[in-house]
Amino acid sequence: MNSSKLKNTLKETLSIIVIAFIISMILRTFILEARVIPSGSMLPTIQLQDRVLVSKFAYWFSDPQRGDIIVFQPPIESDEDYIKRVMGVPGDKLEVKDSRLYINDIPLNEPYIQEPMQYAFGPVVVPENCLFVMGDNRNNSYDSHAWGTWLSIDDVKGKAFAIYWPIEHIKMLTWEGSFDESAVDE
Repeated sequence: MNSSKLKNTLKETLSIIVIAFIISMILRTFILEARVIPSGSMLPTIQLQDRVLVSKFAYWFSDPQRGDIIVFQPPIESDEDYIKRVMGVPGDKLEVKDSRLYINDIPLNEPYIQEPMQYAFGPVVVPENCLFVMGDNRNNSYDSHAWGTWLSIDDVKGKAFAIYWPIEHIKMLTWEGSFDESAVDE
């Protein structure tokens, strides 16, 4: 191989590497990010050390909805981002009593939680531009019920939508909660 061909091949290879790096940085910054789960606060839905995909553009045109699993900068002092489930959106009244979560005075059926809650909380009403979030491992989750402050929607970094690793845990992250209208006092 002559010197000019080698130079051209090196230039092309370097160009491809630089372009790939730039594209990957744009994707990671604005579109999609992979995260490793460092705690058990979302058990049993997300296991310790699971890898999740987070959509960073999910809330560009809409706000988080009840049941979404989100990654956010917590309103308390922390160097780490948190991952929790949105349970209350602006205007919702939330209360934990009799081991159940009540939203707007209606109990919620939550087949995804680790165990029934062993505490009482509220009632509170979620202010504008704020969210109330809880881990699925309710009794071992440092979340909205314990912070004494609100999570601003502006601090949400994205929506976790899938577990991609390990292989035996691969699944889409959905919400199976439902309101128990039959338990409402008449």
